[in-house]
Amino acid sequence: MTPEVILAIKYISCIVLGYLLGSIPCGVIVAKRVSNLNVLELGSRSTGTTNVLRTAGRKAAIIAFAGDLLKGALAVTFARLIMGHSYVAVGIFGFGPPFGLVLAALAAVVGHNWSVFLKFRGGRGVATYFGGMMALSWPAALLGGEVFIIGAFTTRFVSLGSIGAVVGTYALMILLTVFYNWPLEFLLYALAGAVVIIFMHRGNIDRLLAGNERRLGEKAEELQEHTSEGDEG
Repeated sequence: MTPEVILAIKYISCIVLGYLLGSIPCGVIVAKRVSNLNVLELGSRSTGTTNVLRTAGRKAAIIAFAGDLLKGALAVTFARLIMGHSYVAVGIFGFGPPFGLVLAALAAVVGHNWSVFLKFRGGRGVATYFGGMMALSWPAALLGGEVFIIGAFTTRFVSLGSIGAVVGTYALMILLTVFYNWPLEFLLYALAGAVVIIFMHRGNIDRLLAGNERRLGEKAEELQEHTSEGDEG
């Protein structure tokens, strides 16, 4: 096989592995084991950390968040093993390991949001996005985490904290790319992931503008009128 074919196979392998890892429904599994609850039938019916917190409690939410974070990090870690040092130049463009890592990380976010194990249901992808970012660029992930904490806990809107976090992460990646020559592919991940997550929060954005977005700390039984909407995570 030619180097181009081998590289293409590696890229496809990164995508498939990343998607399957991302599809693992940590929120569903943890809530069932810890509280014997099915989060797909409670609250916002999302697998995200916020819905797990509201329906199954803090312990389950912490474990689910760690699992979702780990999915993104593992996707990048395994992609590194798959890619090795493969590199192919196509015209003026070069394709190598960084692109494979980004494909795996994005596939994990997609898997979390549209899990093959849940008939393509899921969460928002925030934790999985930051798990991938931690493995790609920990400074950007650290800043994004700080923005999330400040935004979510000062406003009590998890959705607002999540959106601010991905935007802040992308902004820092621009600086790292321009001034410190970080791979352009990592900037692509920051942008593409941010676009996906903001898109997944479109319902939350509408509610924020309307003044009826749910706040951190509300219980699932207070949110039955919102059960058609997803949650963050």
